[in-house]
Amino acid sequence: MDTTALETTPQAGYRNISHVARLPKRSDFLRIAAQKRRWAAPGLVLQVAPRPEDAVVRDGDIRVGFTATRKVGGAVTRNRSRRRLRAAVRQVITRSARNDCDYVVIVRAATATRPFDKLVSDLEIALKKCDAFAPALESDVE
Repeated sequence: MDTTALETTPQAGYRNISHVARLPKRSDFLRIAAQKRRWAAPGLVLQVAPRPEDAVVRDGDIRVGFTATRKVGGAVTRNRSRRRLRAAVRQVITRSARNDCDYVVIVRAATATRPFDKLVSDLEIALKKCDAFAPALESDVE
């Protein structure tokens, strides 16, 4: 049986976002931090800023950056935390985030051990608190 994960993933409730792109430069991280639009949840910190007009982004892409400091733990803990946040971002951002903004997700000490459903909930709440929540429209759902 030759099926890919893409073929077996349910698409209900997802907006037409093709890809979660990475923030390419340190200056993008600094620009987003300078906006001071952020929300801290037990599992993560979310920072949001409007995407600049001159940003080169494919249609349907949302740019997200991830940060984990050494205060969180060793390399294994930081990498595990980032992987968990990337999975939560793929699940939440693609269906619930405004696509005219850039996002930075910062790892917290509890990220590595927090239950995944609570991480997803933290991200959804942070999007709402940062005024970046845009649930899928019924016309987007197919």
